[in-house]
Amino acid sequence: MIITAHAHARAGLVGNPSDGYFGKTISFIIRNFATTVRLWESPHFEIVPGPGDLAQFASVSDYLRDQKLNGYYGGMRLIKAAVKKFHDYCGKNDLAVDTSRNFTISFETDIPRLVGLSGSSAIVTATVRALMQFYNVTIPKHLLPTLILSIEKDELGINAGLQDRVIQTYEGMVFMDFEKSHLEANGYGKYEELKPAKRPPIYVAYDPSRAEVSDVPHRNLRELFNRGDKTVVDAMQTYRTLTDQGRTALLAGDWTELSRVVDANFDLRRTIMNIAPENLRMVEVARAAGASAKFAGSGGAICGLYTDGRQYQKLVDALSEIRCTVLRPLIFES
Repeated sequence: MIITAHAHARAGLVGNPSDGYFGKTISFIIRNFATTVRLWESPHFEIVPGPGDLAQFASVSDYLRDQKLNGYYGGMRLIKAAVKKFHDYCGKNDLAVDTSRNFTISFETDIPRLVGLSGSSAIVTATVRALMQFYNVTIPKHLLPTLILSIEKDELGINAGLQDRVIQTYEGMVFMDFEKSHLEANGYGKYEELKPAKRPPIYVAYDPSRAEVSDVPHRNLRELFNRGDKTVVDAMQTYRTLTDQGRTALLAGDWTELSRVVDANFDLRRTIMNIAPENLRMVEVARAAGASAKFAGSGGAICGLYTDGRQYQKLVDALSEIRCTVLRPLIFES
């Protein structure tokens, strides 16, 4: 029997990048894109290389393109780390797993790489889901994002927060509170699944040519936060307030107020992080078309709200001129 597990792309609507700094966020899943992991019992243990793990290319230019998208590693290191950390977790929590059972595992993904839509954590999330099925192990939902983060952070040294792993675990749309005392005492935040009565008119836009390793923009921010830099520390508190305002507007169906919050989120980001000109251009073009706009993640993709079909088409036309793809994200299952 082949076990199949999925994890989807995601975008931060409000609050990012404060999830790694005791802030609050609202994120949503993007069902338009997914990573699929397949796992089946086999005589030996094997990880099937993905496209980013290949060492043979048609040309040097193809290799350079691949290196830009995948760095010097593809998905194999993520799967290796997930298998290792999963077994560590099971051992520490007295969850019985038969390590004599071998399996082969493979993955495929159509999540655009390195544009801030959380493609790497999707590979890890889907792998953990497949391992849980294979070993018939249950990990409580609120603990699963913490395990997934530890795989990337502890095993691979990736600088990240819980937000992506929470939304990819819970799916739909989630309000997250990473208040310091609760997070440090429990190892997880407070997570609320949001089901607004009216579906917000959200768009997502991205440009694959703007690929960047997602933890790069956060490295200096982390150093400043750890030093107690007042501008950064105050910004993280402001993100908490903005996220509360966003939650209220979302549940009330007040798209004008939610758009204001989205724009304020990005404007605050500019005060604490360097913004690449090509990424800033995406936001400026979307706003010039009348939509609100902020980064969906670390850069390379944006999200926001539009007012109606006419404005959405104007947005599509404007962003296509700078090589961006625009879509309406599928957030909820029905």
